[in-house]
Amino acid sequence: MASSMVSTAAVAARSTPAQASMVAPFTGLKSVSAFPATRKSADITTIASNGGRVSCMKVWPTTGLKKFETLSYLPPLTREQLYKEVEFLIREKLIPCLEFELGNGFVHREHHASPGYYDGRYWTMWKLPMFGCTDPVQVLKELDEIIDLHPNAFVRIVGFNNIRQVQVTSVIAHRPPGY
Repeated sequence: MASSMVSTAAVAARSTPAQASMVAPFTGLKSVSAFPATRKSADITTIASNGGRVSCMKVWPTTGLKKFETLSYLPPLTREQLYKEVEFLIREKLIPCLEFELGNGFVHREHHASPGYYDGRYWTMWKLPMFGCTDPVQVLKELDEIIDLHPNAFVRIVGFNNIRQVQVTSVIAHRPPGY
């Protein structure tokens, strides 16, 4: 009879794997005084907060210009800003590549009307991707060559990830006059 009696301490010590990974039960939130009171306001600048007063930025310009990829909502990038973008691509171990489009630089439907098919998604690659490029000036020289040869072309600088084999980012570097 003594052998059939097991103490409760011995049973508690023998826990199943499911019991060993259990988490303590939820005991409730901390005091309400630790959380700030919510304010309701119609002012949208108070919704987001980065530690100071947030100023909402208007998209530039609001009408007349179509948008492209990364940073296309901003005014056209200066030469120095393009240099910094290419410098960032190289620093992030991305492969710079230049692409251009002579005709319609926008996604559109021209040759087919089925769902999911659009023309203008793929642009022509300018030479090969610049594997081993370590100087942003090399990329900007190639950009100048494209602009000299095709002044009315859309040109973008693309950053490829050679490990994942995908395009990671692209920035419009040149637009034809009037765009």
